[in-house]
Amino acid sequence: MDSRYNPAAIEEKWQKTWVELGLDKTPSASNKPKFYALSMFPYPSGSLHMGHVRNYTITDVIARLKRMQGYRVIHPMGWDAFGLPAENAAIDRSVPPAKWTYQNIAQMRQQLQRLGLSIDWECELATCSPDYYKWTQWIFLQFLQAGLAYQKEAAVNWDPIDQTVLANEQVDNEGRSWRSGAIVERKLLRQWFFKITDYAEELLNDLDKLTGWPERVKLMQANWIGKSTGAYLEFPIVGIDEKIAVYTTRPDTVYGVSYLVLAPEHPLTKSVTTKEQQAAVEVFIKEVSNQSELERTSEDKPKRGIPTGGVAINPFTGEEVPIWIADYVLYEYGTGAVMGVPAHDVRDFKFAKNYDLPVDFVIASPDDVAGFDLTPASEIGESPLIQIDYKQAYTEPGILINSGAFTGMVSTDAKQAIIEYAEKQGFGKVRVQYRLRDWLISRQRYWGAPIPVIHCPNCGIVPVPDKDLPVQLPEEVEFTGRGGSPLTQLESWVNVPCPTCGTPAKRETDTMDTFIDSSWYFLRFTDAKNEQQVFDSSKVNDWMPVNQYVGGIEHAILHLLYSRFVTKVLRDRGLLNFDEPFQRLLTQGMVQGLTYLNPNKGGKDKWIPSNLVNSADPRDPQTGEPLQRLYATMSKSKGNGVAPEDVISKYGIDTARMFILFKAPPEKDLEWDEADVEGQFRFLNRVWRLVTDYVAAGVSRKKAQLSNLTKAEKDLRRAIHTAIQAVTEDLEDEYQFNTAISELMKLSNALSDADKNSPIYAEGIRTLVMLLAPFAPHIADELWHLLGESDSVHTQTWPSFDPVALVADEITLVIQVMGKTRGAIQVPAQADKAALEKYARESEIAQRYIEGKEIKKVIVVPGKLVNFVVG
Repeated sequence: MDSRYNPAAIEEKWQKTWVELGLDKTPSASNKPKFYALSMFPYPSGSLHMGHVRNYTITDVIARLKRMQGYRVIHPMGWDAFGLPAENAAIDRSVPPAKWTYQNIAQMRQQLQRLGLSIDWECELATCSPDYYKWTQWIFLQFLQAGLAYQKEAAVNWDPIDQTVLANEQVDNEGRSWRSGAIVERKLLRQWFFKITDYAEELLNDLDKLTGWPERVKLMQANWIGKSTGAYLEFPIVGIDEKIAVYTTRPDTVYGVSYLVLAPEHPLTKSVTTKEQQAAVEVFIKEVSNQSELERTSEDKPKRGIPTGGVAINPFTGEEVPIWIADYVLYEYGTGAVMGVPAHDVRDFKFAKNYDLPVDFVIASPDDVAGFDLTPASEIGESPLIQIDYKQAYTEPGILINSGAFTGMVSTDAKQAIIEYAEKQGFGKVRVQYRLRDWLISRQRYWGAPIPVIHCPNCGIVPVPDKDLPVQLPEEVEFTGRGGSPLTQLESWVNVPCPTCGTPAKRETDTMDTFIDSSWYFLRFTDAKNEQQVFDSSKVNDWMPVNQYVGGIEHAILHLLYSRFVTKVLRDRGLLNFDEPFQRLLTQGMVQGLTYLNPNKGGKDKWIPSNLVNSADPRDPQTGEPLQRLYATMSKSKGNGVAPEDVISKYGIDTARMFILFKAPPEKDLEWDEADVEGQFRFLNRVWRLVTDYVAAGVSRKKAQLSNLTKAEKDLRRAIHTAIQAVTEDLEDEYQFNTAISELMKLSNALSDADKNSPIYAEGIRTLVMLLAPFAPHIADELWHLLGESDSVHTQTWPSFDPVALVADEITLVIQVMGKTRGAIQVPAQADKAALEKYARESEIAQRYIEGKEIKKVIVVPGKLVNFVVG
């Protein structure tokens, strides 16, 4: 037997064995409780990084544990394989996107298999494969049939470099594209949308069902949905038979409206603009059209506007108010118009001061109106009576002033009263509104699932018949990076007969947002090879929802919200019987590397790659300037990455797994430190020696007689069962892998000091190997077989603790004199106060320190100490 731990030899051996045994295959029988363990699937970039390793190791530990606990487990893997990087690679390298993508998938699959993850590779899928996107297209048609997919002209975010539309979430806070970094423009295009707003209320309410999700993620989703209750009010336009509709959560301020603002894109903008203002308004609209939505709504930028010359009537006062357009109002949000109340809104106040517009206070602090006559006006439109001039917007609740019949009311009560009045008069009503917008799914790119509709001059939008799915991406495509989607250039693909009437028609050339592919992949895993259906509903309903989902916090809104929405739609189409896709969610922290920064440089040049720096005296190799040391998320641009293969070749997979699990709780960021990696390697070597020394000693393995154990054996058995209890609790509750591994270390220490000839020692060795199995699966299986077992350790039943073993026969009693500790003795654990005092008085310690002294008082803390107070 080799006394040395050789990870490379045993890891390759056991991975082959597991494949031969089919240990990771998804069971077809349903005679056990199910457990669905899932990591968010990766984009096939071609190389695995430490963030991947952390994500998949966490999920693998959970999957392995659940199998040992008697669950039937599905633990699949796939590839989120459509998207811009493949198309950009095609442009840069003159390689077809499919070829580039499938090469990367092959490389990353090999890397993942090298990690020894207990994945069922028979479930594997790739979203770019026609046998997958056929069903993505089929799901699109389900949305179309349900009236949840539609096309409309919309002002969209346009990436001028990548030549595609971006969702709002794909534009950063500087107004740049998340992919190309280009300043995003606004453009009017016909786009496809999914009506996620139809599900806004349910998506919001069902967050309460997600008890296994981090509160932070649920709050982010609730804020994104953004429910508010307010008033829908209509302001007649002077001179034309139209009204401007606004939505406001502050109807109590309506008597303070001093102007209205339309979005520059609002259809009424042309109608209300006077001839005198027409030229100036057109210039302003053109300027605003080149700004991204984030630029227009950013809090730290001044709001710009221009009067249209048009005028509207405040229906509450009968007074005329000017109509403006401004960059901060977006047509897609609310009604595309807002009422300006500068006295009671910080943004409106700044805007009014900037453009010298009236500021009329209609709510005041109760203290500031004490003594004023707050009798309500008898007639609407009566002149203001109370003059208060705050130096800034008053946004707190207060008392209504100068508000006609509502003067004197508390502002919170006035909201409802004003809405009721507007409803009776016919110019307003209560409305619930959401910040959430419909999901823009069109992309003007090639490498995505084609939208399966045909545009016929006679029939309009015609769905591609199910029998003709998938609408496959053509391969004879030229990639130049210019002029939008290459699909639009391919007449042989675009021009087709209408499936309904046979008239020459055209295919839709937009492809779908890749978030659609990832919004249902977890359903397909349960029936991945089904060629006849999107999935068998009985299989999906059996395996779903996902019991444990693991992935980054960056997906808290987009992917998770869209997945919840798609699940609910498919439920309503009769395909599913559950409401939510993911029961528990774990958002793992980032992996950070030691990073060097030159504070005197800007941009990407400020990051100095670690391999160019002398860690003892970190200086810029070009300038000699001293560098700052910090931990930052690993990335190519910072030059602080650690290649998984480098760590594995030096220490083995099990050590890499143990370090990643031990270094930090899974939801926290992890600082990579090779010294700590080395520490885990030493621990696994220690476990290796414990087992191999035990086996080499040839100890008889007779069964322990629990009624006849020595004190040392009782102590060891208590250490064993304490470890079982603690590790199980750490893995069951909050997945505290770091503290679980600490418990394994404690158990190995207890075994190191124990008698190898005891049958309790044999129990301890076997228990240590079984508890280690989910964390370090290769070494655990090797050691299990060295112990003489023929089956894999991963097929064993997870150990359960014996409550009797946890009860101590003896405790350590501390003896104090005048509060100062003088020593300790062992006493029976069940001794009462009187007995504890007697043991303490009779001890050699007490005799030595209190002999000849008067004991004035004895303080007994049961289970802990006895303190003698002496004269």
